[in-house]
Amino acid sequence: MCENKNKIKVLFLCIGNSCRSQIAEGWARHLKGDIMDVYSAGIVPGTLNQTAVKVMAVAGVDISAQRPKHVDELKNIDFDCVVTVCDNAREKCPIFTSKTKLFHKAFEDPSFMAGSEQQIKAAFIKLRDQMKNFVKKMPKILENQNSE
Repeated sequence: MCENKNKIKVLFLCIGNSCRSQIAEGWARHLKGDIMDVYSAGIVPGTLNQTAVKVMAVAGVDISAQRPKHVDELKNIDFDCVVTVCDNAREKCPIFTSKTKLFHKAFEDPSFMAGSEQQIKAAFIKLRDQMKNFVKKMPKILENQNSE
């Protein structure tokens, strides 16, 4: 279980911290900011994906001020939960304290999708909505999910 009387410290971890983990952080702050202290980071941080920023803005969540960070920037934070949102991050996940619960929920990265502008935007919207549904169920989903 991740829950305690204080805010739950949650890290969303991805490889680039440019899209998926940024969207998850935005939703968690927006929907669960009263019970969660939320962060995102990457193993090899890139640049904030502007399509992710745009589709989140359409949904009423501003992530434009968020920035990609290397997971080492957050090494002094004692996380309750770390959620890897891509398989690569799961494989390369650094070691956290024994009290930190690790969870994995892979989401497709629309950043690498080929197709028309409309198809790519649709993939970002799909990811945005999947992330929203996942975050809405937190922290309950983390308590009921087996660590993978």
